[in-house]
Amino acid sequence: MIEAILVLVVLGIVGYFIIKSYNPALILIIGALVLLCASVALGNPLYPEGEGTGLALFDIFLKLKDTIISQVSSAGLVIMILFGYSGYMNLIGANQKAVNILVQPMTKIKSKALFIPIVFLLGNLMSLVVPSASSLAIILMAILYPLLQGIGISSLTAAGVIAMTATIMPTPLGADNVIAAQTLNYNILTYVLYHAKISIPTLLIMAIVHYFWQTYCDKKEGKDAFVELKEIESKSEETAVPGFYAILPLLPLVLIIIVGIIGIFKEGVTMDIFVLTMISFFVALLIECLRKKSFKIAQESAVELFKGMGQGFSQVVMLVVGGSLFTTAIQSLGVIDSLMSAVENSQSAGVLTALIFSGATALFGILSGGGLAMFYAVIELIPDIAAKAGIDGILIALPMQMIANLGRTISPVAAVIMIVSSSIDVSPVRLLKRTSVPTIVGIIAVVILSLVLLPY
Repeated sequence: MIEAILVLVVLGIVGYFIIKSYNPALILIIGALVLLCASVALGNPLYPEGEGTGLALFDIFLKLKDTIISQVSSAGLVIMILFGYSGYMNLIGANQKAVNILVQPMTKIKSKALFIPIVFLLGNLMSLVVPSASSLAIILMAILYPLLQGIGISSLTAAGVIAMTATIMPTPLGADNVIAAQTLNYNILTYVLYHAKISIPTLLIMAIVHYFWQTYCDKKEGKDAFVELKEIESKSEETAVPGFYAILPLLPLVLIIIVGIIGIFKEGVTMDIFVLTMISFFVALLIECLRKKSFKIAQESAVELFKGMGQGFSQVVMLVVGGSLFTTAIQSLGVIDSLMSAVENSQSAGVLTALIFSGATALFGILSGGGLAMFYAVIELIPDIAAKAGIDGILIALPMQMIANLGRTISPVAAVIMIVSSSIDVSPVRLLKRTSVPTIVGIIAVVILSLVLLPY
């Protein structure tokens, strides 16, 4: 009983500090170390005799070392290379070129009514190129927002749609997809296929809801829905790069699909996202050398890959490390075994467990501005809990992951909400009114579709 109370207290304190915008990775690691200390004090050794350091206190930090090594050597390395490649694409202007090309066809749309759902869907498609919700919002507020205003779309409608353009696109290049697939022992393409079965219908539903909700809000607010655009600085500068550069950000995805297709017809062909991304990087570097006719000039931007890898390590990998260490600490106290025993003896445990995890993620996402911290913190618990509940872990993990990405669009402290609302000089609350209904409908759709379409 004391172990469970201790876990709940530490979990509450960790959640409080994360909600208060403290660094989630550091807070999770500190919380985990506290629980590991408690576990040792209660007589639960972290390592079998002869395998640790010989000193219980040092074993705590040895566990931290082992966790970092295990995460970096597996999914962490993939996350780092994807971050690095994205940073390189942004620096050479390939991301901007891809976004510009995707935006151009919108100028030919004559029906004003179609703009709202199309912008939403197209914006989510752009998130394959620019995965960061904040970065994508900055780009779209600079190049797409004036276009929408020019055709008569209200400021709050345009801002509300743009704020929701990076949500739940299915892609094997997403860090959360990489982590989930590996933890659940799914092939990444298989996992993304299940993701697509839920996310694509959900996005279509949200696009339709966007149209009716924004139209309703515009009629209700009248002239108040139109505001002046503030001058905002785009972090992505327009560069005179060739049009074919637009394919470079998606080259790893193209190679993944090609290798996956080849693997269907030729046994033994395996896919490694790290390798395919490195191939894409050197292809892009070769193209840059040919365009600039100088390796010395091209390599100056190429080192952005390594800077981006460092950013990925600090922003995501250490968050995963913190979550994994926190999970290990809870397990060392025996709380997970007790929880799984209770779940095992429960009727309809599978559905109930999925709903509990999804609800907790939604609440955490609204309060903190991003539920992925919670997702990374508990993902390693899901296989064991799912096994005891008699369901496939994907039934818990996938809706939890999607809700974590959707939750930030109805959080007043989410970075993307603050960026977009400040760009048009309105309060985050006014913007949240525009994002709330489509997001809530999206969350409900994710839960229902997951229970219907995902394997048990």
